[in-house]
Amino acid sequence: MNHSAIRLFQMEDYASILNVYAHSKLDELVNESASFTLLPLDRDTKRLAELQESDIYVYEDNGIVAYGAVFESEIRALFVHSHSRGKGIGKTLFRFLLSKLSPCPINQTVTLHVAKSNDAAKALYKNFGFKVVEEFMAEYNGVDVMANKMQRTL
Repeated sequence: MNHSAIRLFQMEDYASILNVYAHSKLDELVNESASFTLLPLDRDTKRLAELQESDIYVYEDNGIVAYGAVFESEIRALFVHSHSRGKGIGKTLFRFLLSKLSPCPINQTVTLHVAKSNDAAKALYKNFGFKVVEEFMAEYNGVDVMANKMQRTL
């Protein structure tokens, strides 16, 4: 994988972002005991607002197959379309996102949030030096889900 496939989001990418989200969001909750129904990103006001204030990057491989977002010192999103997994795209995009973070000079800590049960994502993040620092209750589409806050120092 190379970084030439990653570029800054443009408005004409919006439909592709919605598609990637729709084909990946529920996968992060697959190990939960509760049942979840997809809330499309364009109807999820909280997550959409957080995404819109972030710097968004897309990964192209015969179309947009993944995207990620950073805001200050936080990785806010990393989604890979279900049909494009297992190719190293998530790892490549995650490494790229880390290079785009802007931690405060006083606090060199970078943060992300992940479903506690999302072992695959947590393994990736741990390989980059992230550690679970907090557990908290979040919600997705009205259903409670345990989440982890993970951090690492740059």
